[in-house]
Amino acid sequence: MNAFFNYFSEIGHGIGTLLKGMRVTSGYFFRPREIITQKYPENRATLKMFDQFKGEVVMPHDKNNNHRCTGCGICENNCPNGSIQILTRKETTPEGKSVRVIDKHIYHLSMCTFCGLCVKTCPSDALAFGQTFEHAVFDRQKLTKVLNKPGSSLKKDVKE
Repeated sequence: MNAFFNYFSEIGHGIGTLLKGMRVTSGYFFRPREIITQKYPENRATLKMFDQFKGEVVMPHDKNNNHRCTGCGICENNCPNGSIQILTRKETTPEGKSVRVIDKHIYHLSMCTFCGLCVKTCPSDALAFGQTFEHAVFDRQKLTKVLNKPGSSLKKDVKE
């Protein structure tokens, strides 16, 4: 007798929670409040993502094509799945000092989990998150990007 009572009380409880959920949903349907969703494909030109949005990793350059990356490799070491590669070479300055120069700062977007460890641990603040979020491509090779622009160099005020 007790199992019979529990069975029907659970059915009654399930119907009650179903009606409660339907009441909330129908309330939004018949009395719409402020719309907080984005009409994404239509507003593509004016869409601005939030400041904390993690799009893709970018290396900001100034108007003189200078960046802040010293090629130290901390971002490469801290990346949990190896989506960053830094290729460097040694050059000698006119003063005779040997310095490390970046050949390529390679970013594999297809491998990135957007954890942010590369951006957080960069000692020279050379990396940031961009606002780009549309990355659908047919060829996976297009998701491998070189972050430093051709002909770019290290800013003069950055310590190595």
